[in-house]
Amino acid sequence: MKYILSLLLSIHAFVGEAQSMICCNKPGPSATTAFAMLGGNKEFLFAHAVPLPFILAHKTGKEIRFPTPDGRTGGGYFIKAAHPTHNYLLVFHEYWGLNDYIRQMAQKLGMDIGHINVLALDLYDGKVATTPEMAGKYMQAVKDIRARAIISGALKYAGKDARIYTIGWCFGGGWSLQATLMAGSQAGGCVMYYGMPEKDVDRLKTLHADVLGIFANKDAWINPTVVNQFVTNMAAAHKTLIVKRYNADHAFANPSNPHHDESATTDAYKATLAFFRERVKG
Repeated sequence: MKYILSLLLSIHAFVGEAQSMICCNKPGPSATTAFAMLGGNKEFLFAHAVPLPFILAHKTGKEIRFPTPDGRTGGGYFIKAAHPTHNYLLVFHEYWGLNDYIRQMAQKLGMDIGHINVLALDLYDGKVATTPEMAGKYMQAVKDIRARAIISGALKYAGKDARIYTIGWCFGGGWSLQATLMAGSQAGGCVMYYGMPEKDVDRLKTLHADVLGIFANKDAWINPTVVNQFVTNMAAAHKTLIVKRYNADHAFANPSNPHHDESATTDAYKATLAFFRERVKG
């Protein structure tokens, strides 16, 4: 009972701190910074099982580098569409980093959606975690300004005529939404799996695309209260939010997670494909 009470107080404190960081006059690192803070939460770290060793044998893409506005370079795994297209899907890794699981998913998405270039971005600048402690440190070390510089570089790489779609999980779920906000009128659609939503209604008013939010009812962090507030905020911003809720735990779509829910994962992926296929043009 003491452990449960402690956990509930920790969650309440986290949500309160995240909300207190919001400032309507700033372009909002609040949601992403608040989520990164979870890298120091032991319950959060050990809610993610260490991924089994995996090497992607058949790579259809290539590693790329591109300039970023902070004078550095960003990186990612790029899968070019079979035929020329201005459609680009930006893929945002979960808190382990850009590993071969994410590369494999990027390839699968490109094949299943069709007629789209796929770029899986590396927000950890080359670091990949193999333990929860390492992942927590890497996630906490991500500076909002640097992540935005990488996304800005990727948007420029895609080009001014690109139609931008985004998807991400966990840590990357929040960045999927932020990237869609950054894409402005070029945005075509956003899918976020159990990522921290943007809470600033004024920021949400600048969205130019629909959002599919996939959430877990048993998630102790992106919990139903957080999701309900997101629904309210998107309605206040007069934006389209499609919500899929599953009676599952955080990170349920990760096959290496002990709380992996195969049925929910399959249904969520079907919804993801339907969402993109309806919106990807050409």
